[in-house]
Amino acid sequence: MAGTKGLATLIRLAKWTVDEKRRILVALQAREEQRLAEIRAAEAQLVEEQRLAATDSTGIGAYYGAYARAWLDLRAQREASLAALRDEIQQARDDLAEAFGVLKTYEVTERERQKRAQQERDRKEQAFLDEVGLTMHRRRPSDDAEE
Repeated sequence: MAGTKGLATLIRLAKWTVDEKRRILVALQAREEQRLAEIRAAEAQLVEEQRLAATDSTGIGAYYGAYARAWLDLRAQREASLAALRDEIQQARDDLAEAFGVLKTYEVTERERQKRAQQERDRKEQAFLDEVGLTMHRRRPSDDAEE
């Protein structure tokens, strides 16, 4: 039974690891959603700036070109950051899948151990019952002796 206790500890640790990996993945996915929202907001702001520059009668629209170049640089940085974050997310998914696989291996091993232990208990119980039945049969007076 000492092996069972050790396996139970491993299962508990593996479950904790899976939960931790899942938390990390969820946090990374939340960061991805935040970055996507930032990109969408920046694109909306660009559209608004384009609209203002097109309708500007004071000549400030001439500065729109510099704004657009800076915006394109910022977008490239955000997209690179998003790509790196997506790589982290994929790595986190892989880590989670690996941790989940380890957990399932431990759980299957535990189930098999329990199944074998139950089979052994059933075998011993059946042997005991067979012995009781055989003993009762031996002690019963035979039908030939009564006649």
